[in-house]
Amino acid sequence: MNDRKRREIFERLQAANPHPTTELNYSSPFELLIAVILSAQATDKSVNKATAELFRHASTPRAMLRLGEEGLKRYIKTIGLYNGKAKNIIATCRILVEKFGGKVPAEREALESLPGVGRKTANVILNTAFGQPTIAVDTHIFRVANRTGLARGKTVREVEEKLLKHVPQQFRQNAHHWLILHGRYVCTTRRPRCGSCVIENLCEYRQKELD
Repeated sequence: MNDRKRREIFERLQAANPHPTTELNYSSPFELLIAVILSAQATDKSVNKATAELFRHASTPRAMLRLGEEGLKRYIKTIGLYNGKAKNIIATCRILVEKFGGKVPAEREALESLPGVGRKTANVILNTAFGQPTIAVDTHIFRVANRTGLARGKTVREVEEKLLKHVPQQFRQNAHHWLILHGRYVCTTRRPRCGSCVIENLCEYRQKELD
């Protein structure tokens, strides 16, 4: 795919959704961090349902620590892998309090030092909470990038690096959100909705479904 076509793809995605953002509900970098940790192998809807009650009782690292691991589990037990997530969240809160003054750091290395935080989660926080032009590649973005020809790669890291190289600077801040939403609602796993896709004639997917 050439750069002219890539630019037009993002121009169309921007025209369709000028102000994209995450579907996770949060009101602070800390709440976003917890929501993203919980969202691994879970839907945003299920996370939002759990955090609506959780954040009313614990919206800071210190308050979360007061809940403790068992107390936290009561709020997140409807979410997959909640035992491991509770352990990581409490450990993360302890580090945030002891090492970062209760604040979520805005540096990749510091974020990735937190339990339960990998590169993808760090990219989400850097982008959405701190306005950095990072691109977090999840399963949706990996599929869209490869299927459309936007940034083909065999690994998540390879796709991320190609997107950072080829996405025009003016679109980089919002590229993550546009692509994840496109993958979630249009370019779906089993039956992509090609006939209602705004970038259908720019896409290089060979087996297009024209329903």
